[in-house]
Amino acid sequence: MSGNISRQFGSMVFNEEVMKQRLSNTCYRAWKKCVEEGTPLSLETAHEMAAEMKNWAMDRGATHYTHWFQPMTGVTAEKHDSFITPESPSRVLMQFSGKELVRGEPDASSFPSGGLRATFEARGYTAWDPTAFAFIKDGSLCIPTIFCSYSGQALDKKTPLLRSMEELSRQAVRVLRLFGDTDVKRVVSQVGPEQEYFLIDRDVFNRREDLLLTGRTLFGAKPPKGQELEDHYFGTIKPRVAAYMQELDEELWQLGILAKTKHNEVAPAQHELAPIYNDANTACDHNQLTMEIMKKVAGRHNMVCLLHEKPFAGVNGSGKHDNWSLSTDTGMNLFRPGSTPSQNARFLLFLAAFIKGVDEYQELLRCTVANPGNDHRLGAQEAPPAIISIFLGDELTAIMDAIIQGTEYVDQSKNILSIGVDALPPIPQDTTDRNRTSPLAFTGNKFEFRMLGSSQSISGPNTALNTIMAEELSQFADELEGAEDFNAALHTLIRNTLRDHQRIIFNGNGYDEAWVEEAARRGLSNLTCTADALKTYLMPKHVQLFGKHGIFTREELAARNEIHLENYCEVAGIEARTMVDMVRRSIFPAVSAFSGDVAKAVAAKKSVLADLNCAAEEALLRRLSSLMADLTAGADALEEALAHVPAGDAYEAAHYCKHTVFARMDSLRAVADALETITSASYWPYPTYTELLFSIK
Repeated sequence: MSGNISRQFGSMVFNEEVMKQRLSNTCYRAWKKCVEEGTPLSLETAHEMAAEMKNWAMDRGATHYTHWFQPMTGVTAEKHDSFITPESPSRVLMQFSGKELVRGEPDASSFPSGGLRATFEARGYTAWDPTAFAFIKDGSLCIPTIFCSYSGQALDKKTPLLRSMEELSRQAVRVLRLFGDTDVKRVVSQVGPEQEYFLIDRDVFNRREDLLLTGRTLFGAKPPKGQELEDHYFGTIKPRVAAYMQELDEELWQLGILAKTKHNEVAPAQHELAPIYNDANTACDHNQLTMEIMKKVAGRHNMVCLLHEKPFAGVNGSGKHDNWSLSTDTGMNLFRPGSTPSQNARFLLFLAAFIKGVDEYQELLRCTVANPGNDHRLGAQEAPPAIISIFLGDELTAIMDAIIQGTEYVDQSKNILSIGVDALPPIPQDTTDRNRTSPLAFTGNKFEFRMLGSSQSISGPNTALNTIMAEELSQFADELEGAEDFNAALHTLIRNTLRDHQRIIFNGNGYDEAWVEEAARRGLSNLTCTADALKTYLMPKHVQLFGKHGIFTREELAARNEIHLENYCEVAGIEARTMVDMVRRSIFPAVSAFSGDVAKAVAAKKSVLADLNCAAEEALLRRLSSLMADLTAGADALEEALAHVPAGDAYEAAHYCKHTVFARMDSLRAVADALETITSASYWPYPTYTELLFSIK
């Protein structure tokens, strides 16, 4: 693609430019009206679009089509059908109808539903999302769709996201109308997800049963060198990795994915890719594609891309920073501090809504990033703590304090500016330093939600952010629409909101233990693990929030909670069984063979000279023997714990897995890692951390 990036960008996407070229004016305008105003497409329009999609895809070598959807597994799903339609026993036609474009009917029985439907009720429907462009991948035309049950309940991650985007737009436009803005027709949540990942050699990966089955290392002693020298971060990219990154960029660009930044991350073998902003729906689709293509391209370079949040102990894990903001269809960023009083008033109102929403729904935001992998990362001096807070920076905090106290604000140039709706101070766009310890940091014109895990879909967190913001803007609009004096009511609303919710603002070091104590004094939640977080998922205020805005019914919300809890316990079981298997079938036999050979060497030496000093070898044997006994006992204890996971109560089972199963896994790992450090490398059955982290040149 070198030299032809502009021409190749989006070449595998049936985007708006392609539509203008291939569709009739009537069909194109109908699609445009559908996207912008939500008007349904006629079957005639769908037929024309389907025919042109098929022709365009076949021109690029596609032979099949698939409805590409995002079930509640967290990954994507596809069922491929060819364009072939029989015309006679010896002839076929290549057809794709409007009905096939608009709706599909895959078997839904094997997808998680959380009790929304019985296993024998297999029918599920995919419905085309006309706001997302179709694309070609692996020889198939992929049509982004929603996925719902026979009764219309959402079985996917796209449907609630689309609902939340619509509702947020509706409430934000209400607020903008109060400022006299009659031009804006739509407000769109914008997202830019930074994606962290590890690359390791595939040959080494294939020799690690834990990586193959769980995506993370369940054993592994600390290597002599890790990230202590801080020499990997932003360092020179190794040639093999650079070749991978170049091919990855080219594949992403062809799919219209705005891959922008690439660099080495903190840990050895860790890297990051960051895209340019896009609307939340497109950003979520693109991030799912990015994770898939990362893995495929890595295979071509004899590498494996690891997206687990904590594949290696002792070095930084991987997150996914979700940069979230709001923009209008007229080009305004509503979180950009303005240069005039009226713009500043609008900015401060939207800022106040966000602060209020995060404070009131902090538990919900914590739930959206709760998964087993993230438990190993959050709060581990490499990611934000489990306490939700907002970082505003000194300048915005000073402005907020002045508004609350009704005092004068002195800006950095020492000009005294009074606080009031008609004379709010100009606020520089980049008002903050970057606080890497904050879960939600304001970074100039957006909020960076830093708690997401690297493997998870960004749909859930963005659905929550959109819905929370919609709720607060709805309340603000209700209050201001009936105000006799808009300016006075606006000033009072901003001041009171900031005053009542300032506890959620924290600009300090989130890693400091003193913050945990301070957060408790402020009454902030500290949900340290997934099991604790999911206990709050169905709080009445969460059910009411999603129900009020039409995002989830209570049944849909409960189903998702059940799926998350079940997944947590399933992951615990898979990891625990893998540990036991590795110990019994590989580690114990290897250490036993080594200790036996050491014992034979001692016996051989003493057979030559009875009083030969073999104290070192004998001490090693005693240490090996003691640890082997602990290893066996630890494996037995872990199996025993697995046999007693509570049945019936999902919360009880999740807490048991956290506090009993995972605790015994930690104990077993400590023993195995100690054995690794004293067992000859030629006997140890698995590649070590040194091999895993430093094998790519």
